[in-house]
Amino acid sequence: MRVFQGFDQLVDIPNPVLTIGTFDGVHLGHQKIIDTINREASKVGGESVLFTFYPHPRMVLFPDSHGLKLIQTQAEKVDKLKRFGLQNMIVHPFTKDFSRLTATEFVRDFLVNKINVKTIVIGYDHQFGKNREGTLDLLKELAPVYDFNVVEIPAQDIDDVNVSSTKIRNALNQGDIQTAHTFLGEPFELNGRVVRGKAMGRTLGYPTANVDLESDLKLIPSSGVYLVEVVLQNGKSHFGMMNIGTNPTLGEDNPISLEVFIFDFNHDIYNELIQIKMLDRLRDERKFADVQQLQIQLQKDEKMARNMLLGRA
Repeated sequence: MRVFQGFDQLVDIPNPVLTIGTFDGVHLGHQKIIDTINREASKVGGESVLFTFYPHPRMVLFPDSHGLKLIQTQAEKVDKLKRFGLQNMIVHPFTKDFSRLTATEFVRDFLVNKINVKTIVIGYDHQFGKNREGTLDLLKELAPVYDFNVVEIPAQDIDDVNVSSTKIRNALNQGDIQTAHTFLGEPFELNGRVVRGKAMGRTLGYPTANVDLESDLKLIPSSGVYLVEVVLQNGKSHFGMMNIGTNPTLGEDNPISLEVFIFDFNHDIYNELIQIKMLDRLRDERKFADVQQLQIQLQKDEKMARNMLLGRA
């Protein structure tokens, strides 16, 4: 997959079959659209293209109040789109000036004049451009003027999936990992670097890898203890459990941290980049009377997690 940051390095794309959107999460609905543009591109000897934006439009239009956390970092989005067979991704800087373009100006100046689009694939209810005036009907009006085709993803196909990035964010904010997994078509993931912490887990018999996420904009699921799969920098996978929270038993006013205990593992991975795939939720985070009670609970958590893994086998 080729990724173009704006148009400075853009090369000619044969018979571009294009769709538009932020595609945060690359969920089942997005995957259906990618399948469609790949299929349409193969019919005309062309290539599939996603025209997307960065930063997320809401962050530019509502800088002080958007409150938005992203399901994916840009690197995670690129990786997933690549796995689903997208051939080209154009990432255009989203600015206030860009947001003021009318839908017709956007189609003419960018999709036609810069990309030479041959087919635009759009969901029946998708809207884009200034005041969200870009619609399926508008594209159908512009198609004969600028010599491109329009392919509609019908209502039934979209509604059958019944998923949105907002629904996924809401599920993750409630710790509902299973719903997020279903909508994403795979486990929600966190990527970050292992950094040194206070080493309190080691004193409890549960040494943890403290993870510093790649992006401050990444959504962190609600506090709690989770069953996870950890993919190390060397590509090897291990199971474990992760705590998201403030460790209230160990003190007051602690910042939120991500700590992973990797089962049957005793190697130094400080400063390594790791991927965490969230598989299930074990329990809420809570404050215990003392560290002994916390230690007993961690033992119960480990037993439960290992039994869940046996059930998944």
